[in-house]
Amino acid sequence: MKFNPIIAGVALSLMSGAAFAQTAAATGADAALSGPGITMGKVATIPLKYVNIQDNDLVTSKLIGIDIYNKQDEDIGEIADVVIGDGKSVIGIVASVGGFLGMGDSYVVLDPASIALAEDDGTWKAYVDTTKDDLSNAPKLDYSKFKK
Repeated sequence: MKFNPIIAGVALSLMSGAAFAQTAAATGADAALSGPGITMGKVATIPLKYVNIQDNDLVTSKLIGIDIYNKQDEDIGEIADVVIGDGKSVIGIVASVGGFLGMGDSYVVLDPASIALAEDDGTWKAYVDTTKDDLSNAPKLDYSKFKK
């Protein structure tokens, strides 16, 4: 497989959370409240800023629904969501595993660094180094708590 700058950009975005974070200089009392990322609370701590995204930046709406494959090219799950830890960076990718036609799915949270993304004939795919059984037996996320 040859180097693809789009794939490199997607991987970098997943690991760094750059699409979600903006760095601001702060002093005094504001320094403790602001910093890179989304402020958790009801009051923004810095003035509004705009961000220019690049063609190779990942938009999560394009990530949701991507099928997950293992080294044997077996479809073993689907990306269901993205977890942003403390408003700062992507800390997990929620994978839907098991089930059939949306019934009986369970959810596990994968470390973004353990996922590779590649475009295959115009379709994005995620790849992990595991088996379907291992993924199905991984610690489960009670996703119903977060669907509000």
